Amino acid sequence: MKLWITGTLAVVLFTQAALASNSPDVPPDAALRTSSGDSVRLSKWRGKPVILFYEDRDSTALNAGLKEDLFARGRERNLLGSAWVVAVANLKSFDFFPARQIALSYVRDEEKKVGVPILVDLDGTMGASPWSLPMKTSNVLLLDARGAVVYRHSGRMKPEEQVAFFSALSQLVGVDLTTPAAPGASP
Repeated sequence: MKLWITGTLAVVLFTQAALASNSPDVPPDAALRTSSGDSVRLSKWRGKPVILFYEDRDSTALNAGLKEDLFARGRERNLLGSAWVVAVANLKSFDFFPARQIALSYVRDEEKKVGVPILVDLDGTMGASPWSLPMKTSNVLLLDARGAVVYRHSGRMKPEEQVAFFSALSQLVGVDLTTPAAPGASP
């Protein structure tokens, strides 16, 4: 699970009831939980672009290279504050006693190690409409500052898909991120 969090610039989830009503003008939102159990809405992170990684424990390494490259490019270009960084763990398969508490404890430990908040999805919110994200793979989404999805990918990203991701992110932050970070710029 460590690879899942390491290098993550932004991981955030959104599922909004208004989108369920098919309103194209209202970005999606979601009610999730912090690792300590507090309810939180993803709309809390609006105002900046959001990079969302939604993963279960078995898919955290699928896009580890992308996460590391993303962090390296943001760090090299002094853009780490240009987008929100939040991770989301799909813990639906651990939503029973005593597994839930063990999984939440592990997430809290990881948060301390990486200094990034990790939200948890215990009931499969992100797998339901309007998000309909696959629950057993790595999902990468880009949301604009108002919360609208501008990029979405599920599974391991191929190099050409990473180019499309960085191109979309470049438009959101107003800086070219399409060229890789210089050697030695990674964390």
